[in-house]
Amino acid sequence: MVSEARIDPHVHCRDWEESYKATIKKVYELAKSQGVSAIFDMPNTKPPITTREIAAKRLRTAEMQGVSRGYYLYVAATSSLEQLEEAVRTVEEEPRAVGLKMYTSEMRGLEVERLEDQLKVYRALAELGYRGVIAVHCEKTSLFRPELWSPEKPSTWCLARPPEAEVESVMDQISCVKKSGFRGTLYVVHVSCPRTVELISKARNDGVRIVCGVTPHHLMLTTRDMETRGGLLLKSNPPLREPEDAHGLLEKVSRGMVDFIETDHAPHALSEKLNPPYLSGIQSLERYSELISWLLENGVSEKLIDEMTSKNISRVFGVETT
Repeated sequence: MVSEARIDPHVHCRDWEESYKATIKKVYELAKSQGVSAIFDMPNTKPPITTREIAAKRLRTAEMQGVSRGYYLYVAATSSLEQLEEAVRTVEEEPRAVGLKMYTSEMRGLEVERLEDQLKVYRALAELGYRGVIAVHCEKTSLFRPELWSPEKPSTWCLARPPEAEVESVMDQISCVKKSGFRGTLYVVHVSCPRTVELISKARNDGVRIVCGVTPHHLMLTTRDMETRGGLLLKSNPPLREPEDAHGLLEKVSRGMVDFIETDHAPHALSEKLNPPYLSGIQSLERYSELISWLLENGVSEKLIDEMTSKNISRVFGVETT
């Protein structure tokens, strides 16, 4: 049987200044209803989780909402060496802080876009002796083509942020790990195309400590779904891809080449999705149990699903759930 002690290592609980979108309690209860025992909250909150003090405040917020067990968080990694050192110490000393998160494309001032700054982050982590996880949103902004995006045709978001932007950014991260001597684990979040998985697999074979995750929406949905009336609701970063990419991702999952199932659950107000600024983010946690059934129907074994939803995550992050 598939384990019930499932973990979602990538959610956005919002809360604080964005409590109108969702709260920690609301997201946690949704997770429980989908058979997920623990969630890892991302740090691009408002305000963002960048310091020990803010991380502690976030954990108190969860506790005040009745969510103590099963709630974990990431601390942002920026190019500020002072901030980075505090973030590392927070992760090392707070059991509920599971890792660092770095954004390589625009994200509320947290982004580390330049390759030289990304290398600086990895070198600093190596010098600090950090052996934990750094989760990275991999998209190379120099390869974006924003002029191709039109909200009148939502599927053009895939053209504006093409697969090459993800692939090249992953190549950059692997190069940085090798050059810096970073000895922690690189976690490439929400892979959206098969080529990315192949690069990660090759790097792993070369001795790089690297893992990756895939979302329900990148497996089950494609740009074709964005051509329907509700296409704007499916705008995400990275975008949904062409059907051949989704099929290719499923094939990689079936072969055990993807480590985690993650939802990247990202709630927004309906008005923010359908009108300017046409925010990116899908409430994908709602699809979690549907995804499990879909994977089984598509020939993915219960053993492999158990590894991707529980055992691999527990092993990499050192988190046990019941």
